[in-house]
Amino acid sequence: MAEHAPVRVLLADDHPVVREGLSAMLDLDGGIEVVGQAGSGEEAVLQATRLEPDIVLLDLRMGAMDGVAATGHILRALPRTKVVIVTTYEDDADILRAVEAGAAGYLLKGSSREELVHAVKAAARGETVLTPSLAPKLFRARVVEPPVLSDREREVLQLVRQGLTNADIGRRLFISEATVKTHLLRSFKKLAVSDRTAAVMAALDRGLLS
Repeated sequence: MAEHAPVRVLLADDHPVVREGLSAMLDLDGGIEVVGQAGSGEEAVLQATRLEPDIVLLDLRMGAMDGVAATGHILRALPRTKVVIVTTYEDDADILRAVEAGAAGYLLKGSSREELVHAVKAAARGETVLTPSLAPKLFRARVVEPPVLSDREREVLQLVRQGLTNADIGRRLFISEATVKTHLLRSFKKLAVSDRTAAVMAALDRGLLS
């Protein structure tokens, strides 16, 4: 980023009203330029690759590809880009997942405009930003033992990673599709995620899959 150039920001949230609100707050600061918006994790990855922003402000839960999975994709493609999660969720595991995925910060959507602007500029300088009330949660999350997946749960996630459907996995492992779903739901709960892609990413991040 050139000296004195504005910090280029991409906003990603599945609620248009939230994106417009964040954009309006950031546009009031002459040192920040909102260069694009995305309504899903997949779109955020595509837009980030195309625009190469300095900062991506990313919602945590956006459907098929959540914010943590999108963070991993963005940072692998654009190592210099910083991702800051902006969400309503304060769960310890969510915070840890975001930080472990490489996010430079984690803010709550109730943050003030001053906090938001400060976070964007601090992240652009390479600093880690975190809503103050969340610091104890991050500390607690870091000292908790990683979840233990059963051999079968790991086996199912490995096959999900290979792109197999639940029906395919059932045939491969000689179990019913309903049993596959049960193993996945148990994995989701242990990994504090809500979908297959996020479960695989979380398991990989924590060294639970080879």
